[in-house]
Amino acid sequence: MCLVCLCDEEETELGSQQAPGSCPYCGGKVQMLDVERKLMFCFVPLCFKIKRKYLCSSCDRRLVLYH
Repeated sequence: MCLVCLCDEEETELGSQQAPGSCPYCGGKVQMLDVERKLMFCFVPLCFKIKRKYLCSSCDRRLVLYH
């Protein structure tokens, strides 16, 4: 018996711009990215999520925003 899982996840960058502030680790510029994630099962899209990510342009660390 053969069981094949046909799940896939795609991530597409929608846009980017410079965010205010600086990186707490290296002092570099912070870049804001809007990313769309698409979860697919058997080539049928199930879920779309748009998230905003913050990255340092100098040290490439992902920064987390706490409110």
